[in-house]
Amino acid sequence: MDDHHPKPRGFDFFGADDLPAPNLPAAEVAAILREHWGLDVELESLGSQQDQNFLAVRVFTAAGSFSAKSPVGVVKITNPAFTATELAAQDAAASRIAAHAPTLRIATTTTDAAGRPRSIVAETSEGPLGIRLIAFLGGGTLHGNAYLSPQTVSRMGELAAHVSLALAGFEHDGLDRVLQWDPRFADRVVERIAPHHPDAAKRERVTDAAAAAWAELTALAGDLPLQAVHLDLTDDNVVRATGEGAGGGLPDGLIDFGDVTRSWAVAELAITISSVLHHAGAEPASVLPAIRAFHALRPLSPAEVAAIWPLVVVRGAVLVVSGEHQVQLDGGENAYAADGIDREWRIFEQAVSAPTAVMTALIATDLGVELPVHEAAPGTFGVRLLDLDPSAAVRLDVSPESDSVDAGAWLDPDLEERLALAALDAGAPAAWLPRATPRLTEGRIRSAASSATIPTGIDVWFADDRQLEMVESRSADLRLVVEVAPTMAGAGRPDQAAAALPRRTRIRIRVERADGPAVPHLVRPEYAAGWLAQTLDPAPMLGLAASARPNSPEENATLLARRTASFAEVQEHYYEAPPRIERGWREHLVGVDGRVHLDMVNNVTPLGHGHVGVADAVSRQLRRLNTNSRFHYGAVVEYAERLAALSPDPLDTVFLVNSGSEATDLAVRVALAATGRRDVVAILEAYHGWTYASDAVSTSVADNPNALETRPDWVHGVDAPNPFRGVHRGADAARYAPEAAAAIARLAADGRPPAAFIAETFFGNAGGIPLPDGYLAEVYAAVRAAGGLAIADEVQAGFGRLGHWFWGFEQQGVVPDVIAVAKAAGNGYPLGAVITTREIAARFRSQGYFFSSTGGSPASSVAGLAVLDAFRDEGLQRNALEVGTRLKHRLEELATRHPLIGAVHGLGLYLGVEFVRDRATLEPATAETAAICDRLRELGVIMQPTGDHQNVLKTKPPLCLDDDSADFFVAMLDRVLTEGW
Repeated sequence: MDDHHPKPRGFDFFGADDLPAPNLPAAEVAAILREHWGLDVELESLGSQQDQNFLAVRVFTAAGSFSAKSPVGVVKITNPAFTATELAAQDAAASRIAAHAPTLRIATTTTDAAGRPRSIVAETSEGPLGIRLIAFLGGGTLHGNAYLSPQTVSRMGELAAHVSLALAGFEHDGLDRVLQWDPRFADRVVERIAPHHPDAAKRERVTDAAAAAWAELTALAGDLPLQAVHLDLTDDNVVRATGEGAGGGLPDGLIDFGDVTRSWAVAELAITISSVLHHAGAEPASVLPAIRAFHALRPLSPAEVAAIWPLVVVRGAVLVVSGEHQVQLDGGENAYAADGIDREWRIFEQAVSAPTAVMTALIATDLGVELPVHEAAPGTFGVRLLDLDPSAAVRLDVSPESDSVDAGAWLDPDLEERLALAALDAGAPAAWLPRATPRLTEGRIRSAASSATIPTGIDVWFADDRQLEMVESRSADLRLVVEVAPTMAGAGRPDQAAAALPRRTRIRIRVERADGPAVPHLVRPEYAAGWLAQTLDPAPMLGLAASARPNSPEENATLLARRTASFAEVQEHYYEAPPRIERGWREHLVGVDGRVHLDMVNNVTPLGHGHVGVADAVSRQLRRLNTNSRFHYGAVVEYAERLAALSPDPLDTVFLVNSGSEATDLAVRVALAATGRRDVVAILEAYHGWTYASDAVSTSVADNPNALETRPDWVHGVDAPNPFRGVHRGADAARYAPEAAAAIARLAADGRPPAAFIAETFFGNAGGIPLPDGYLAEVYAAVRAAGGLAIADEVQAGFGRLGHWFWGFEQQGVVPDVIAVAKAAGNGYPLGAVITTREIAARFRSQGYFFSSTGGSPASSVAGLAVLDAFRDEGLQRNALEVGTRLKHRLEELATRHPLIGAVHGLGLYLGVEFVRDRATLEPATAETAAICDRLRELGVIMQPTGDHQNVLKTKPPLCLDDDSADFFVAMLDRVLTEGW
């Protein structure tokens, strides 16, 4: 770590002149390849910081009609400062990694027909230069600033671990070199090159940050193992796997071994994760998946964990000063170096955006690695609140799971103050908010990033005037901070004089490490573990109960494991790493960490989450009575009457059930009983439920991959009337109805007249696609002519979601014989219904009696009544029309700028955004859709795919969605489609 290193046998950055990159004309390089290796190729320039690279391709022309290019390899012209021994070490390292990790693609030096490496030192117009032809790896690198998914970032860490394991124990004379990229020499590199940086302010920031990080590395260096490293395993030097969709697969290839050397083993990982930081949406916490993946394969020691973030900082500093220097050396002709200036500055800015101590603690907590940290004992400060009985102080709860915060009250910026003053008014001597417990009151609606919801200290209010007496600290390790809110005046110190606190004043108290960074009072959940490690809980110093962090990431991971162990595997959950949601309000869902998400998919709750009217009605009824509908009470009568009144004549009779699956199951059974038949005609690609009968008529392979092969023989499918991607498209969609009618007629002619035809009245499972005009009228007429019944599945489309109409079948100008409805009926409470005529319902008597335990219970009935009241009083159908129309127009505008959007389907707030890889072939963008949904969740939008190809955004939010929320969804989708997923 000093300046007295033995002179290396290879390149020595500090003993060399400046390193301008080779700049040979492409024609000269092509001639060298022809002369030495008999290759007749075209060359396409590739970027490099200090070398020169070309892609060599053969061009094939077919009878003048087209030409095709076939990559031969990458021509690497090495900077003349590097020796042949160093190049041999690079080739040996590449071969060693290829042998160690055979599933990876490694860019080794190619060989000719005789097995000789294509590697020479050629005389050129710039003197003798080493030229090699390296294997070309298809798939593309991660070059550029596009967003990298957590899976991709994790894979980068995994690749770094494979390389580290492969090169452990590798020795070669060519490793004995001093590179400017080796972090062991970062202090000297910055000192030498920083004076060339043209911006004095940036130069000072870089040198100061590098010096601080270097001091931390100096203390750790003796515990950091050395070994051979690739040292440049960055986004530019990993290659995506091919054949995994238009977006490319996860990286499986490694290129560019020009920086192979001996350094700290952990530097391999640090350099890899540094390259993530300039990508869209990346921040320090974004690299945790890579660190986690590396540690799983090649465990990190505590010293290495402590070194990771200082190494990231010095890497950023070296990149900034080196990039500017290289541009000056090459006289502005090195486009690769020039293009990297902004990218390198962003890496540095992100590296220093979180204090090293915070990131180190965060990484250690994430990995479960214990660092040697001195823990000062609580009670170090002599702090007392005169005449306060701590047991009488009221601990306030404004967490996402709090029962003291009603409905949307958390949006009131004065809620905490009001709760505290109410406690004081009730006689409490003090009220307080604990450390580490997420605060619902700090969650921001419609935010692309999480809010700072985790407190690092406590808040206290006193009923009377107080004197907070502080005696001198008995430890130099800690500092006490006392802030008076809301002015935040008067930061406290352990040795300050006693502070006078007027009654009912809110104060914030933190205990921070004296040698650590200044700690914000509220921090974002992603960084909470790192920040909390810089503080102690001040509550015990005041005689209050200690505050444990509830619902920590570790606890939530344990809960997910418990779910997996106790739930049947088929009961899946959204997202691979789902947020834990314990609260909702209107069109928003709130995680236990206080993160607020916009819910754009939840058609189960049309009124929105946490609806006070429904909650109050059900709560009142549950305190009185809840039983089944065979008892006589008023609510079930009133609900049945109002539901029937909303239905067109002659539908006047109601069955009440628990769910949509039961509603469609019962609708089918009613039709079978009413007609005495057993055959049913259903539309393909549809989903109707999970019970026996509703599953039998469900034909969606997205919900059941074996749906078509496992249908009972009494179910007969007709083509999905999808005018966008069905068998008939555009104007030809008019053929669906007569073809379905003909299929019904054939069944009747074959002696199997159907009991019913069942269909969603708006093709929801395929992505909110309207049926072709006149489709239901013609098909209903055909089934009735055969003596069957028309069943309308309104489980999703019903209750005003289309905006223009209350029922989906109204869009088709028809009246069914049977309606099945659920979801919207109870706003999430278990309630569904079948509505039909008195005559048809009477025929079901042949099946015995019928009742449903919770369908039509007093509680479900009042829930249903409260929902109908809200639809009437809150104008939800009108809102669906107005907000939905505006939303669809904005989504259609996105389609003019993003070719991935093949179509925007639907009406009202029953929409679908369909993604295709090619607008001509309509190839479904299935993988892209899943990744887009994951990226939207990171940006605060809950969204899921739908359709048999899982390539449609299921855009069916609560009907209370407002314009601001709709605009936020469009903005985030636009961002994802622009930045990547």
